[in-house]
Amino acid sequence: MPSEPPAAPRRPRLTPAVADTRRAVRESLGALPSGSLALVALSGGPDSLALAAAAGFEGPRLGRPVGAVVVDHGLQPHSAAVAARAAEAARALGLFPVRVERVEVAGQGGPEAAAREARYAALERAARELDAAAVLLGHSLDDQAETVLLGLARGSGTLSIAGMAAVAGLYRRPLLGLRRAVLAQACADQGLEPWIDPHNSDEGFARVRVRRSILPYLEEHLDAGIVEALARTAAIAREDAEALDRMVDELAEDLTDLAEGGCSLAVAGLLVNPPAIRHRLIRLVVHSQFGASISRAQTLEVARLATDWHGQGPVHLPGIRVERAAGLIVFALAPTEVEE
Repeated sequence: MPSEPPAAPRRPRLTPAVADTRRAVRESLGALPSGSLALVALSGGPDSLALAAAAGFEGPRLGRPVGAVVVDHGLQPHSAAVAARAAEAARALGLFPVRVERVEVAGQGGPEAAAREARYAALERAARELDAAAVLLGHSLDDQAETVLLGLARGSGTLSIAGMAAVAGLYRRPLLGLRRAVLAQACADQGLEPWIDPHNSDEGFARVRVRRSILPYLEEHLDAGIVEALARTAAIAREDAEALDRMVDELAEDLTDLAEGGCSLAVAGLLVNPPAIRHRLIRLVVHSQFGASISRAQTLEVARLATDWHGQGPVHLPGIRVERAAGLIVFALAPTEVEE
């Protein structure tokens, strides 16, 4: 009796988790111009690995080539080996080109902020050199909820509560609507072995404390749907913030006068608008004309030149002098002190 032919390799079955991940990535890649390159920002963790697998599957079917960028922050022992393993996983999933970028993490704002700044600089450099149309990031619904909670804790305004945008310039976040557990299951269903970053267990980081302690406590004692509720809050806040920003952009054209070395806002125009518009106008002028960002306290001090005017002197912002004159709030570069 002849022997049976060898069985063909068993393909991973299309489970709900795999289907959900592929569907989300398909929608994101499908919005890109045909033939344009997308790059997956791949750490090797469950979220980015699930993203890479879905992009590697959907990209060829949509006529969108997909590559990967692995950023080695050099913050842990054997980080080069971890990066090499992630790059090999990307190639096995059909992604091309695949690049490993080694970065130096240094700067102000703590290790999280410094690592983020170095990572995004590396991603932007790779996208520019490879002429990529988009960089895909593996942020999940849980990441969005964590971002909203951190924004609430900082008291840093609507945009912070609005969380992360699904599309922001070069970056796309196809998985913002999916839970982290779904992405982990998608990896398991496809036989993928993600790398588990030990930093994700280090409660010295604020985001890890939110992830491991605060959100689970809220889910247990407040509402099992708290993650989804926070994500809805982010969506609503982002819609409101974007609408207000569009209104402010239109108003700024009418209320702002440019002059050499600065600009001005009409006091009357500030007073007829509600605080949300007034404060945005002030921040827009400072950012657009001087490339600076100011705190809420600084914004309120400038606003008082219009709303609580009693002859006070100028407000001094970093490198900027703001004063009231002839019915205008005048913004100008601060005079440089000359050493004798």
